[in-house]
Amino acid sequence: MPPSQTRMREEITEIPQAVDRLLTQGGAAVREAADRARALDPRYFISVARGSSDHACTYLKYAAELILGRPMASVGPSVTSIYGAPLQAEGAVCLSVSQSGQSPDIVAMTEALRAGGALTVALTNDAGARLAGVADATLPIHAGPELSVAATKTFVSSLVAGLWFLAELKGDAALVEAIHALPKHLDRATECDWSQAAAAMDGRSLYCLGRGPSWAISNEAALKFKETCLIHAESYSSAEVLHGPVSIVGEDFPVIAFAAGDAAEDSVAETADALVGKGARVFAMTDRVQRAVRLPHVRTDHWLTDPVAAIVSFYGMVESVAVRRGIDPDTPRHLKKVTETV
Repeated sequence: MPPSQTRMREEITEIPQAVDRLLTQGGAAVREAADRARALDPRYFISVARGSSDHACTYLKYAAELILGRPMASVGPSVTSIYGAPLQAEGAVCLSVSQSGQSPDIVAMTEALRAGGALTVALTNDAGARLAGVADATLPIHAGPELSVAATKTFVSSLVAGLWFLAELKGDAALVEAIHALPKHLDRATECDWSQAAAAMDGRSLYCLGRGPSWAISNEAALKFKETCLIHAESYSSAEVLHGPVSIVGEDFPVIAFAAGDAAEDSVAETADALVGKGARVFAMTDRVQRAVRLPHVRTDHWLTDPVAAIVSFYGMVESVAVRRGIDPDTPRHLKKVTETV
């Protein structure tokens, strides 16, 4: 049985403080790395990560493409660690994200991309980790100790650190200001009541949906259902779900749709309502739905920071689902805090 107060719950409530600590202590490292990247004038970005960190990279991919006009591609670490293939990466910035900074494959790929000409930037919760030692620059995320196996505050701090780096690289003063205003919004996000959605999570398979940066949050949500609740969940773009996956949607099939106050919000709302028409029980983070259930949500000072608040509200809900199912989300079966793959 899970404890009455899980570590996961404690760490979710610490997220606003963790982000505030990053914003207070991380500025010099972020600005220095951004200055180095600006001098390079990168043609493109590369990301290296696994698990929740890879979902953070998907979010940063959209941010880089939307505000900098530079594509970002995720590179499989096994290209180096298993296959030993060198990569040419001149003119690229590589973002390597790992809360522990210890996995040999992430370290090896970062070393290889640096050797291939990329400017390598490590985002990690351990500034003394192996990953930091092989990168050109390190952005400590300042999340503090995270004891629950399920990453929550390290995921959010990775989002914020990476977005802050991109905003400084762009010289986007409005986005930087919105990032610094995040702690107050995240405080409110921890208080959103998603109990109605939690009650609908009955153990059957479900879908998580999003589009653009919110699709990255959908990916993280689906993973958290699997690892903390032992519920099978799949994440799709709200456009992609209609191209085949919709076929298995039946009566009361659970769906959570993530949306931000951005150009994709209407399309997410339309898909959410369309799935209700096919029998699904849909919960959506937007007021623009007509048939789906509106989830309480926090809008921040910028559409690119809205997804950060969204995942905080979700974390509170998924922890409660795990506890209700008699599962301790701090110690999911078959998992450990630091996973080192080759």
